[in-house]
Amino acid sequence: MGKYRKRKQIAGVIAAMLIALCLVGCEGINRDTKIVLTTGFTKDEVFRIETASCYKKEVMVYLTNLQNQYEQVYGMEIWQQGQGGVTIEQSVKESVLAEIAQIKTMNLMADKYGLTLSDAEQESVEAAAEVYFDSLTDAERDQLDVTLDTIRQLYREYALADKVYDYIIKDINPEISDDEARTVTLQQIFVRTETKDRAGNITPYTEQQKSYAYATAVEALRRVEAGEDFDVVASRYNEAEESTISVRKGDMAAACEEAAFELGNEEVSDVIETEEGYYILKCISTLNREETDVNKVKIVEERRKEAFSKEYDSFVRTLTRHMNEELWQEITLLHDSEITTSSFFEVFSEYYRK
Repeated sequence: MGKYRKRKQIAGVIAAMLIALCLVGCEGINRDTKIVLTTGFTKDEVFRIETASCYKKEVMVYLTNLQNQYEQVYGMEIWQQGQGGVTIEQSVKESVLAEIAQIKTMNLMADKYGLTLSDAEQESVEAAAEVYFDSLTDAERDQLDVTLDTIRQLYREYALADKVYDYIIKDINPEISDDEARTVTLQQIFVRTETKDRAGNITPYTEQQKSYAYATAVEALRRVEAGEDFDVVASRYNEAEESTISVRKGDMAAACEEAAFELGNEEVSDVIETEEGYYILKCISTLNREETDVNKVKIVEERRKEAFSKEYDSFVRTLTRHMNEELWQEITLLHDSEITTSSFFEVFSEYYRK
């Protein structure tokens, strides 16, 4: 059980690192509009955004920590996987590039807003840097080519980017009503009218197949209306993965959503037609309090991300960006049994105090 919890924690760290800043929907190094140079860079300079440069050692700290986290959860064989001609290694490299580029950009935004780290924040960064640097073996310091100053700088930029995000969204704290965030609990019977293969390709049913699906849905509804238990009928006819679901506005097709939010407790809908199939819904609860409260938090966070994205994207469009593609292509994962460092992001989260 302890090992299972550890794996979940590591997986959480991986997910957090990949989406921490990218969740706001902003661009890093835009592959369509960047200016690409293979000359004019200083030694080991991977990219430059205005006056902010990123060096190979910075990329390697992020990339190596993420690599080792992946391997702790999924094993070495993860790097043999891929999809659509893109390997996991390529995907991870691009994620690292995007995050560092975004952090560098947000540090430029800090200059625009006149933001700096407070003394307390600097102390937290210093403490985190010392702890992480002390955790590195001589081999790791040598392979990553880092000093304590390198780690300090990375953590300082990470902290300042976090401060910029908080500054931009500081006034986005709307009151969300129960009605806006309302989440209802439903039972469903779903009869599909299309098929989907493993590649995600969708094939609609023929008219004859669709007519049969509709007749099946009508038969299921008639049995419910005749007094049979909804669960029993669903066990026979439902083609969805779940029979009981919690739904907020925007989760379902418009026709289903309209019916779902008009039903009273224990009421059952008619057969509802959507592009993917036919639904029959039964309302279990018109207001799932726990899920509604969770949804309020999600809505506020979504609005904060939208506000940040608008400000960030506007700023990014003013910047000149240069990418050292030749050096970038040379950067690869370190497959070395002596290089096991994986706590860079965890240490920052543990020690950094706003």
